[in-house]
Amino acid sequence: MVRIISALILAVTAACASAAEPLKLVDNPPDRHIVVKGDTLWGISGKFLQQPWRWPEIWQMNKEQIKNPHWIYPGDIILLDMSSGSPRLKMAKRVGGQDGKAQPTVYSTPVQQVIPSIPPSAIEPFISQPLIVEAAEQDSPVKIVATEEDRIMVGSADSFYASGIPDTSVEKWHIFRKGKGLKDPDTGEIIAYEAFFLGNASLVKPGEPANLRVTLAKEEIGLGDRLLPAPPAEIISYVPHRPDQEVSAKVVSIYGGVNEGGPSSVVALNRGKNDGLEIGHVVAMHRNRVSASVDSEGRRTLTQVPAERYGLAFVFRVFNRVAYALVVQSSKSVIVGDSATNP
Repeated sequence: MVRIISALILAVTAACASAAEPLKLVDNPPDRHIVVKGDTLWGISGKFLQQPWRWPEIWQMNKEQIKNPHWIYPGDIILLDMSSGSPRLKMAKRVGGQDGKAQPTVYSTPVQQVIPSIPPSAIEPFISQPLIVEAAEQDSPVKIVATEEDRIMVGSADSFYASGIPDTSVEKWHIFRKGKGLKDPDTGEIIAYEAFFLGNASLVKPGEPANLRVTLAKEEIGLGDRLLPAPPAEIISYVPHRPDQEVSAKVVSIYGGVNEGGPSSVVALNRGKNDGLEIGHVVAMHRNRVSASVDSEGRRTLTQVPAERYGLAFVFRVFNRVAYALVVQSSKSVIVGDSATNP
């Protein structure tokens, strides 16, 4: 990848920036940071910004660059520039000369290692697994109908037979079991199903039934389990940015079947592509509260109090009506029914 740092320097202020919310630096920010292996863009920006998710703004990236950013790499030097009166970051590398000072420069040669926005290990399993199954896919016609040697269950490297795969157009498959329905807390409607991911399989020979081999077994796999085509595994370089439109979502589940979550938990929201959510959106987490009081005559009164903001979540996977978000900051536990709104 060829990085054109001059494009960052000359770019207009990020479209997601708000003039009413100037960027705020941390107390005593450093004047520079040398990038090392293991750094993330979120973490680097946290050394300078009180709100590290707003790093596209301090880089002065425009909307196209947010969609296709120019990354930084180990050994690069990040400089804090206040010459314009507002903070911005510049890229630099050490150049020859007696003073050895770091000066902004343009990179024009390919580089080999990218610094991600957030740790890929935190979300990689959720990229490669079919967490959400749309209603139309819940009853996938491709299902396991027989196993080798009439085994009850199969595991890694075992073969099995599935119906509904007549040709070789798809070679890689996800194996899943029907999961629970995700119910919209506002309407009570089931908007999607959370699949119980069992493993992966590779097509050996098409037909009716087709022969497949298990390449990954997370759980025991058996008759009646269903299959969906596996999309190519891809770790996207996510760029955090605020939604352009108003967001009003709620947490419908916390992945893993737990009742509460916190930082690094993955939550499902009842809004998705159809509502304008996209990969990289940052949303604020709120606790909806109702205060109850009883008067002297025993009458109970409920009073709605303002929602309490307690954290941030980072949208990293979007379906039509559901989105998955990683909780990146939280001062209290996350529970089902909490709200996610514009930060």
